[in-house]
Amino acid sequence: MKTFKLALDWTPNINHIGFFVANELGFYREAGIRVELLNPAEDNYTTTPAKKVELGKADMALSPFESIISYQTKKQSFDAVGIAAVFQKDLSGIVVLENSTIERPKDLDGRSYASYKARYEDEIVRQMIVNDGGKGDMNLVYPEKLGIWSTLLSEKYDATWIFMNWEGVQAQDKGIELRTFRLSDYAIPYGYSPVIMASREAVDSYINEYSSFLKATKKGFLHARENPEEATTILQPFVADSDKDIDLLKSQKESQSAYGTPNQWGKMEKDRVNEFLLWLSKTGLETTPLSYEDLVYHKLQY
Repeated sequence: MKTFKLALDWTPNINHIGFFVANELGFYREAGIRVELLNPAEDNYTTTPAKKVELGKADMALSPFESIISYQTKKQSFDAVGIAAVFQKDLSGIVVLENSTIERPKDLDGRSYASYKARYEDEIVRQMIVNDGGKGDMNLVYPEKLGIWSTLLSEKYDATWIFMNWEGVQAQDKGIELRTFRLSDYAIPYGYSPVIMASREAVDSYINEYSSFLKATKKGFLHARENPEEATTILQPFVADSDKDIDLLKSQKESQSAYGTPNQWGKMEKDRVNEFLLWLSKTGLETTPLSYEDLVYHKLQY
C-alpha cells in the first residue's frame, strides 16, 4: 500500500477539511493508499511545504500556484507541477481595518504592507495599487508571524493578505470590520491557491496511486460540502489552540461554493493559467516562457 506524505501550508484549517475527512472516513484506505498530513507547526515553519517535496521529505504539498512557477524557474530548477486546485475561485484578499483611512488600494501608497515574502506577492500588491491609480510606493515589512492579529490589530502594519474563509470569518466572529480588496476587482488575473503540488517524475512513476489519491481527496471535499456539520466535527480536534474559537461551520459554508461542481473540483483551467502567465510576462514579473503544460500535470484521472 502506497503511503503519501502531504505537507500542509498552514496549521489545519478549513482549506484542508477534505483531506481530514478522507482520512477519517476511510476514503484513502478504500483507494488502497495511506496519507500522512504534515503540520508545519511541527517544525515551526522552518521548511516550507514545497521545499519538503524538493528535499524528499514529502510527496506533495499545498502551496500557491506561484510556488510551482518559482521552483521551475529558479537557478537549480525542480520539476514541480500542480496536480489539483482546492478551490475554483480565489477566496483571498488584501485587507485593512474598516476604520482606517485606506479606502482603496491606491491609498496604500506610503503605508505598510505585511508580506509573506512569497514569490511575486509584493509585486502583485504593488500592481494592484498602480492599477487603482497609485504609485505602488508602499512600505514592505516581513514579520515573523502573519495574520490580522499580529499585523492589523497590533497597529504595527496597515495591510496584509488573508483567506477570507478563515481569518475573515474569525474577524467577523470577533466583531472586527475589515475592508477587502480582491485582485480580480483591479484587473489582476490571479491563478489558483492553494494547489496540490508534486514532482513530475514522482507522479509519472506512481500515476495510478496519485490518481487514487485525488479521487479520494475529491470525495472528501464533496462529502464535506454535503455534510458540513459532520466534516467540521472531524476537523475540530486538529485545529490549533489559537484558532479553536472560530466558527468552523460558518467557515465551511464560506468555502464550499468554491469547490465548483463535482466535475470541476481540482481542475486548473488552461485558459486561466495561461492568462495569469501572460499577465506575469506583460508586467515583467516573469521572463521565463512557461505554459499550462509545463506547470500542470493534467493526465491524472479524478
